[in-house]
Amino acid sequence: MRYISTRHGSQGTPAPLGFEDIMLAGLARDGGLYLPAEWPQFSKAEIAAMQGLGYTELAFRVMRPFVGDSFDEATFRRLIGEAYASFETPEVAPLKPLGDSGLHLLELFHGPTLAFKDVALQLLGRMLDQTLTARGQHATIVGATSGDTGSAAIEAVRDRKTIDIFMLFPKGRVSEVQRRQMTTVLAANVHNIAVQGTFDDCQDLAKACFNDLAFRDRHALTAVNSINFARVMAQIVYYFWAALKLGAPERPVAFSVPSGNFGNVYAGYAAKQMGLPISHFVVGANSNDILARFFESGTMKTSEVVPTLSPSMDIQISSNFERLLFDLYDRNGVALAEAMTSFRSTGTLEVGGNVLAGVRELFDAGRLDDAGTLAAMADCLKRYGETIDPHTAVGYALAQQHRRDTAIPMVVLATAHPAKFPDAVEKATGQRPRLPARLADLLERTERSDGLRNDVEALKSMIDERREMAAAPASRSKVRP
Repeated sequence: MRYISTRHGSQGTPAPLGFEDIMLAGLARDGGLYLPAEWPQFSKAEIAAMQGLGYTELAFRVMRPFVGDSFDEATFRRLIGEAYASFETPEVAPLKPLGDSGLHLLELFHGPTLAFKDVALQLLGRMLDQTLTARGQHATIVGATSGDTGSAAIEAVRDRKTIDIFMLFPKGRVSEVQRRQMTTVLAANVHNIAVQGTFDDCQDLAKACFNDLAFRDRHALTAVNSINFARVMAQIVYYFWAALKLGAPERPVAFSVPSGNFGNVYAGYAAKQMGLPISHFVVGANSNDILARFFESGTMKTSEVVPTLSPSMDIQISSNFERLLFDLYDRNGVALAEAMTSFRSTGTLEVGGNVLAGVRELFDAGRLDDAGTLAAMADCLKRYGETIDPHTAVGYALAQQHRRDTAIPMVVLATAHPAKFPDAVEKATGQRPRLPARLADLLERTERSDGLRNDVEALKSMIDERREMAAAPASRSKVRP
């Protein structure tokens, strides 16, 4: 398996890279995102042979073509097994029917930090550590989070000697539980940074660090956001898992995905490219509805980010959407690079009518404001006895609004545990969800984080200083005050 950038050819034509190299790089040096030069293909018979497999064995079979010889079979199986042993249920991702409606909840929040990001990051952290240890190298993760990626990434790499992690989050724009899941990790290699700005500001700061090639090389920067294709790879698995349980490959399945950065739904798109019979996707947005507006009009136009009850979706610039655009631009990296440069300067990107018609065959999209989100949480509890978080509520409501064929099962991705958003859930249902016992004391734990203005030079100076401190032999055994 070889990988190319979505902007392939825009700055020369570098040779395609292998899995380990793109995993360590995260973002391509031309500013694009890596993806396979060709998608691996599974025949109908090969997909049928996956029926009845446990999650770890299914994960091995689905992901094996992507990693190639980067890990030998025994090592890759071990890493997968260790990653999913950290989940509270051996199923990893339980699939629950909602009565006889044909709707199903795919619970992706049974990992260590109670969000779907754990499914990929528990594996990615181990793969990074395995590769860096084998190479005798150290890497520095610089990431941005709208709430859940940060805690999942930190949990995956905490205390690892091969990695330091600098996680940027928008100050005051994540839930208290989300914040504390990050800031109460006092490991010496973990650096939480509260940025004065939005998630998009955080994402821009992280990308600016990667685009400074000298700085990037000095600290061996890597990414664990969904811009890292290894994240997408691991998320493909649960689309196969759900579809197989519902009758694939003999029966098609539809998915409703609450989406901010487009990585989760793009993993489903990848599964379809690999042969999984997916009839269509519903892309769910909150009031920050740039994706919904694109699928309706063919125009992507940024606007101000509005805080909502579903903060992980409070995004205007969805990085992973570039991967889909790459296909919409007929995999012309030069043309896409020009379009993305224009988008960053003007805030607007348009595709033609034929392209829009083609993408609408597979994608529907919609938006749900806070009032609708509260109503959806209340409705799901009343009708089906299931308590869902605000993000899942968006997917739940829009699944019903945009369902095309009631004979085709519709899977709603339940992306976070309701206890991560207790205020919103209580407001909607009158019931305050409890954190699992292992996190019961989270609100009493000591926090540690740094504040930062929206300034890339200030961020780079902080990283320089912290990495210099870490080079001192005694520094890793101490926790900063």
